[in-house]
Amino acid sequence: MAIAAVLLLACGGLVGYGVLDTEEKPKAPTVPTAAVTYEVTGEGPVEISYLGRDEDGKVTVVRDAELPWKQTVQVPLGKAPTVAIVLGEKGGQAACTLAIRGKHVQRATAMSEFGRATCAGELPATDN
Repeated sequence: MAIAAVLLLACGGLVGYGVLDTEEKPKAPTVPTAAVTYEVTGEGPVEISYLGRDEDGKVTVVRDAELPWKQTVQVPLGKAPTVAIVLGEKGGQAACTLAIRGKHVQRATAMSEFGRATCAGELPATDN
């Protein structure tokens, strides 16, 4: 009976050690970012593609977005914030705008069937 109790305590100790192990794992370095606001107005739906917080430069796509549409994201410094819109086969008119840290940077308009427009800006590589 005493041997069983010792084995049970030993097993419990190993399980507890694994559960209670609070050694912090190294965190990935944080990348400085800037607030970027994308906005699309007009007649929808449209397809919207924009750069969000992705260090690899991957784009987020919103299909059949109802307008007006607005999104503020943190974009890594050194990346080029971009929003692109594509109208559908029914056409219409839509405009994209881009603001960096609250300051208007660019506006563009798409018109007609499958019309396209792109707004882009620049973020410095450092936060100076």
